[in-house]
Amino acid sequence: MRPGAEALPMQGNWQVDELDASFGAVVRGLDLRELDAAAFESLYALWLIHALLVFPGQHLSQSEQVSFARRFGDLEFELAAISNVRGDGSLRPDDETDGVIQIIKGNMGWHADSTYMPIQAKGAVFTAHRTPPRGGETGWADMRAAYGALDQTMRKRVGGLSAYHSLAFSQAQIGHVHTKEPEDGSPSDPDAYNGYGFTDADPPLRPLVKVHPETGRPSLLIGRHAYGIPGLEPGESKRVLDELVEFACRSPRTYHHSWTAGDAVIWDNRCLLHRAMPWDMTQARVMYHTRIAGSPDSEFATPG
Repeated sequence: MRPGAEALPMQGNWQVDELDASFGAVVRGLDLRELDAAAFESLYALWLIHALLVFPGQHLSQSEQVSFARRFGDLEFELAAISNVRGDGSLRPDDETDGVIQIIKGNMGWHADSTYMPIQAKGAVFTAHRTPPRGGETGWADMRAAYGALDQTMRKRVGGLSAYHSLAFSQAQIGHVHTKEPEDGSPSDPDAYNGYGFTDADPPLRPLVKVHPETGRPSLLIGRHAYGIPGLEPGESKRVLDELVEFACRSPRTYHHSWTAGDAVIWDNRCLLHRAMPWDMTQARVMYHTRIAGSPDSEFATPG
């Protein structure tokens, strides 16, 4: 049992099974729609310990997902479809012409949400509605355990470094350059990527070591959006960041979830990275993402 979990008051018939990793747990025996205040308080404490909670068979509606996520704090946005299916039910083309597919493919690299925004996200609720027969898993990686596994020399070095974070940068690494909506009045594609996260503002500069505002535990803040460590040449900066991701995202610090329709998860974006895994895009995958807003007191980063 992980430190702290033994002190939590259990609610009803909850079954909590820790994942075979340094983090995460599967929780059964509860209905996320019907948590009273005491039960939610216990669930929140469980979340802070495990960072990722998996709830099989919840089958939340969109409004129920938003209501559940809102109990964790204000929302950065209520609901976004992460899907290769258009609004009319047709499949998106698996090529470089579709901005949504390009975002999905970019998200197959390890990252934390909204590090490229002025305020990094606190967490996210994610639900599965349609899943392909193979592939399409979601992976998470524990940056608390990764920081703890660094040798003293590297821990001291990264403790004094920061990196810029940019969605435009990370998408450019896979050849995706977002184009803005036409300004000449021509019809826009209602299913096109809405451009969230692409900005003309200077990118935020964030330290490579983050202290969790509620648990006090240090963790690495790295991933695909990070680049350009001040004081290092571009090549050296890339090498350091790539090596950190490669080191951090190894067993037992990773878990990949194979989805079943109806599953729901919530993760702590302040200490985990995540990524999507490839699947055959002739098969539908429909997921919904609700993003929990970070606190300006702990998640704000000024432009570099």
